[in-house]
Amino acid sequence: MSERKQRVEEDAVVDAGGEGGDAVISDQRLLRGARSRRTIVRHAVDVASLEGLGGLSLGRLATDLGISKSGVQTLFGTKENLQATAVELAQEVFHAAVVHPARTTPRGAARMRALIERWIEYAEVPLFPGGCFWAANLADFDSRPGRVHDALFRCRRDWRDLLASELRYAADTGEIAELDVDLAAFQIDAVLIAANTALRMGEEEAEDVVDKIRRVVEGFLAPRR
Repeated sequence: MSERKQRVEEDAVVDAGGEGGDAVISDQRLLRGARSRRTIVRHAVDVASLEGLGGLSLGRLATDLGISKSGVQTLFGTKENLQATAVELAQEVFHAAVVHPARTTPRGAARMRALIERWIEYAEVPLFPGGCFWAANLADFDSRPGRVHDALFRCRRDWRDLLASELRYAADTGEIAELDVDLAAFQIDAVLIAANTALRMGEEEAEDVVDKIRRVVEGFLAPRR
């Protein structure tokens, strides 16, 4: 067994509090365990962005990362736990790349534009190999009740609520015309999902897709007359 493989497996057991370990574990080993777990989950997120959460399995991740299936199973237990954890990390990574940077911009129309620009970068680069994580997975779980369904749709609701909040602030302060902010947020989100599909499939030039996103959003940010 390679040194790297052995270290990841040992760390996985430590992170899960496996039996047979010392009663007192050093902070360094705990940190290594946490990093190993995050490495596994991040790979799961990347796979799910390409093949959907349904394509995840404990064995698949073990094979991809060169560790034992038992090590991965010790960490997650079930495929559903793995899927739900992947959703949670995807949201964390998305927030770090899109939401948190935009918060340095003043609230209202300016922050709304900042969020959209960050989203464009998130989808164009892309942050995940398959593009937008939510676009890749929402449809597969829209009719499948359970923990993964709830996690996915909670993330989607939080994103739309954030868009609606900035639109509401802009309207309340007179920056933009009055509008149904919930409907507008729903429409903007739908445009972003469609744009992700267009970018992934190469339906048109990326510059044209990005231009359409900006034009749609600016339509909702028209100043009050």
